[in-house]
Amino acid sequence: MQIKIRKEEKEDFNTVFKLIEEAFRNEEYSDHKEQYLVERLRKSDAFIPELSIVAELDNEIVGYILLTKITIIDSQKNLHPSLALAPVAVSKRFQRKGIGVKLITYAHEKAKELGFSSVVLLGHENYYPKFGYKPTIAFGIKLPFDVPEANSMIIELFENALQNVSGTVHYPKEFEIE
Repeated sequence: MQIKIRKEEKEDFNTVFKLIEEAFRNEEYSDHKEQYLVERLRKSDAFIPELSIVAELDNEIVGYILLTKITIIDSQKNLHPSLALAPVAVSKRFQRKGIGVKLITYAHEKAKELGFSSVVLLGHENYYPKFGYKPTIAFGIKLPFDVPEANSMIIELFENALQNVSGTVHYPKEFEIE
């Protein structure tokens, strides 16, 4: 299975919308609106085109990942740049074949190349630790809404990247959290 990972292009938007919709359709812990979040984020200041990434198999888009800019605000109101991983989606037909792993690994490498040092996510506590994600609480970082600690995670893309970082994650308005 030859998977090609590349930057998303404008021509991919409709296919990616349908892919995300299909991938999250039966997810229990989803509002089933992730595809609309992606549309809003593409038009935002938080959007980084190089971190909007698709996976192709035989010229068919079978996976997608998006990392967008967020900040962690500490008690002194200092801003620490970070990224949010939301969403990662793989077509139901191709799940459990390593496509999500390839997308996440590629996205992390691309984020490092762009100078970002951490990625925050809300996700399955048994899946993301294999990439190096740890509970945000271990770093004194919290999300701006109630969520089980085990599902609120962060990864340091560089060693000790979060050494002097703590506080609350601030998402762009496009996440419609506030």
